[in-house]
Amino acid sequence: MPDASYLTIGKVVKRLQSQYPDLSVSKVRYLEDEGLLTPSRTPGGYRLYSQHDVRRLETILYLQKNRFLPLQVIREELAKGEAVGLADAAPQPVPSLSEDTSIPRSKFEEAEEAELLEKYHPISHMPELLGVSVSFVRELSEAGVIRMRRSPRGRDMVDGHDIPLIRTAEELRRYGIAPKNLRQYVQAANRESGMFEQALTVFGGNVSGGETTPTDEQRERYDQALSRMIVLTNSLREDLIRRSLKKGS
Repeated sequence: MPDASYLTIGKVVKRLQSQYPDLSVSKVRYLEDEGLLTPSRTPGGYRLYSQHDVRRLETILYLQKNRFLPLQVIREELAKGEAVGLADAAPQPVPSLSEDTSIPRSKFEEAEEAELLEKYHPISHMPELLGVSVSFVRELSEAGVIRMRRSPRGRDMVDGHDIPLIRTAEELRRYGIAPKNLRQYVQAANRESGMFEQALTVFGGNVSGGETTPTDEQRERYDQALSRMIVLTNSLREDLIRRSLKKGS
């Protein structure tokens, strides 16, 4: 019988979803396929995650979400960090890992992360900031995945809030999913946002817009409900896709 400190993949996802609402069982499995996680296995083949595995996963998710690092860079940094015990660092607070001098910082990390997200960046800076081509970013704009604006000097500018979308799209491209294929997700998101907005009115009043200012309690209820709805719809979407693929096999 496994030690009580070991968790199943479902329990690991449930534990971390409050911090990372988009986390799913399939994403954890993907990270394992990429060699970033190596959980133990029961004789029946079920995955069991130790506290070490959970801390390592937290580190990976933090570096993806807050530093926007690709998996290859994360793999290299974990390898370097493990030599000084990075993977065994306490999971709370995870952000303290960003202060570890054993981890080299990429070019765009020199600026404050918050500033990076809040600013508009010339499209010509995308290769340096994110390691993607200008043409790829334009394709994402044409597909509606990101929105660009024109500066007074006539330069195309990328909203810093779209940087996570660009990173995700770049990773999807490695699997043969091009920007043009993402139009269906843009259309689906537009439809779902209307459904969400209607459903969320009972939780947060006019949090998403209106004449009256919502209370802190309304904002908290709204955010909690939205996060949970996103988790549930992502899970539903994943199960439906898997079911569809099984039918075709």
